[in-house]
Amino acid sequence: MATASMLPARNQEAVAAAAAASGTYSYCSRPRTLPARRRYRGAPGHSEQEEEPVRYANLMYDRRVVRGNTYALHALPWTAQPDPLEIQRQREAHRKALARKRAKEQLHSRTPEPVEGRKHVDVQTELYLEELGDRIIEVDVECQTDAFLDRPPTPLFIPAKTGRNVATQIEEGELFDFDIEVKPMLEVLIGKIIEQALLEVMEEEELANLRAHQYAYEELRNAELAEVQRLEEQERRHREEKERRKNQQSQLLQKHKETSEKIAARAFAQRYLADLIPSVFSSLRESGYFYDPVERDVEREFLPWVMAEVDQTLEKKILGRTMLDTLIREVVNKRLDAFDQPEASGQPAGQTETSHRGSIQTEALHQTETQEREAK
Repeated sequence: MATASMLPARNQEAVAAAAAASGTYSYCSRPRTLPARRRYRGAPGHSEQEEEPVRYANLMYDRRVVRGNTYALHALPWTAQPDPLEIQRQREAHRKALARKRAKEQLHSRTPEPVEGRKHVDVQTELYLEELGDRIIEVDVECQTDAFLDRPPTPLFIPAKTGRNVATQIEEGELFDFDIEVKPMLEVLIGKIIEQALLEVMEEEELANLRAHQYAYEELRNAELAEVQRLEEQERRHREEKERRKNQQSQLLQKHKETSEKIAARAFAQRYLADLIPSVFSSLRESGYFYDPVERDVEREFLPWVMAEVDQTLEKKILGRTMLDTLIREVVNKRLDAFDQPEASGQPAGQTETSHRGSIQTEALHQTETQEREAK
C-alpha cells in the first residue's frame, strides 16, 4: 500500500532514510501551482521531448501514486528518484515512434500542386454519376387500393357431444308429492311471517316508549332551559345594577374631587389676586386703559374742535389784519402818487383828490370782497 505525504524540502533526506528503514514507499514534493496547459498542438516537426515535463501537484493525477489492486504489482524502487536507464529507454521508444509516424505521413500519396492559372476541383469518381443540387426533386405518386371488406360474424361455439343418450320411465307420484313436500315450506313461511309481525309490534311499542321518554325529556329540558334563562336574566340585571351603581359612585367621587379642586383653586386664586387686582387696576389706570367717557370725549372730540375753530378764527383775523394793512399801504401809496401828479400837471388839487378818492374806495371794496371770498 502506498503512502503519500507533503513535507518541506529540508526534511526529504530524513523521510527517505526513515522510509528505507521501515520498508514503505514515501514521496515528498513541495507545494506549487499547476502549470498552464497549451490550447493548441505544436508544429508537426516539433518534438515532444523539448517540452518541459509535467510536474503534477495533485495526488489524484500523479502517476506514481498506486491505485486499485496491488496484487502482483511491480514494486517501486526504494529511492524517490526513478531509474535513469528506464527513462532513457522510454525516450528512445518514444523517439522511434515519432520518426515512424513522420515517415508514414511523408509516404502517403498526395495530389500535386496545380499549375499556374488552374485550381483543384472536387469531382465524382464513382461508377454512376449523381446530379448534385441544392433542392431535392419531389414527385407526387398516387395509387388505388381495394375497399375494406366487412368481417363475417363469428359462429357460435357448440361443443361436441360426448357419451351415450339413456332414457327411463318415471310414474306419477314416484319422485315428488306436493302435499308432503310443501308442508315444511309452509311451516317455515308462516313461522317467519309470525315472527316478523311480532318483531314489528315490539318495535312499535319500543318506538312509542322512546317517544314518550323523549317527550318527558324535552319537557324537563325546556323547564331547565327556562330556569337557566331566568337565572341568567337575574344575573344580568344584578350585574347591570352593580355596574350602574359603581359608575354612579365613581361619578360622585369624581364630582367631589372636581369640586374640592375648584374650591382649592378658587381660594388660591382669591389669595393670589387679593393684592394683584389693585396693583393691576392702578397700573392700567395709569397707562390710560380706564378713563371717564365724558372726559375722554371732551379731550378727543371737543377740545380738538375748539382748537381748530380758534385756529381758523385767528387765521381769519390775521388774514383780515394783513389785508387791511395791505389796503392801507396801497391807498397811502396811491394817494401819495396822486398828490405828486397834479403838482406836475398844474390841475386843481380839489378835483384830482376827489376823483382819486372815489377810485381808491372802489378798488379797496373790490379787493376786500375778493379776499373774503377766497378766505371762505
